[in-house]
Amino acid sequence: MSVTMSADRFEELVGDALDLIPPELARAIDNVVVLIEPRNTEDPHLLGLYHGIALTERDSQYGGSLPDTVTIYREAILDICGDEHEVVQEVAITVIHEIAHYFGIDEERLHQLGWG
Repeated sequence: MSVTMSADRFEELVGDALDLIPPELARAIDNVVVLIEPRNTEDPHLLGLYHGIALTERDSQYGGSLPDTVTIYREAILDICGDEHEVVQEVAITVIHEIAHYFGIDEERLHQLGWG
């Protein structure tokens, strides 16, 4: 059931998903790098991962820190989708989900909001 898609097209979809973030929130995103990797080696079914210190947890010690990362796992997403339309939807959900972690929104709340 896996979808075949070029790396360039997938990257374009990630960019499109980032464009869905409301401008007032997008302006608040700072010191974050979005990466695309084939798979998470520890959990090959993981679709995305936020690694960093959420805005709600930052303090005066945060200055000078390396960028937070949002990693989107291309092959894992393609594996669960049946067509390009599903990939577009899943990429958007995954990107928004991981960026929400940057803003301090936890898994439970994301599921309540329909972004789980």
